[in-house]
Amino acid sequence: MSGTTHVPAGAVLDLRSLVNPTPQGISSRILGKADGGNITLFAFDADQGLTEHTSRFDAFVLVLEGALTLTIGGTPVVATAGTIVRLPADTPHAVEAAEAARMILVMLK
Repeated sequence: MSGTTHVPAGAVLDLRSLVNPTPQGISSRILGKADGGNITLFAFDADQGLTEHTSRFDAFVLVLEGALTLTIGGTPVVATAGTIVRLPADTPHAVEAAEAARMILVMLK
């Protein structure tokens, strides 16, 4: 990855320790960022989410804990721990957590 990264090279880190859930909120931490995209770790408390929006990047959601409902182009899909979902660039999407959840978001040009 070119550009700035936020995780030290060669470090072994526990993902659960890098972002803590916020009661009735959402927490996030950028793990790496470059011209071609970024990687962000999110923690959602139950009943929290991201409203519908678009991005010029393709995005991949990797669910680490809990379950998320992703609405992609008007179609809801449920993603559980251990699953991955692609969000196509320029397609409206939203994220909802019915229960506490953690995910990694990878955005690529």
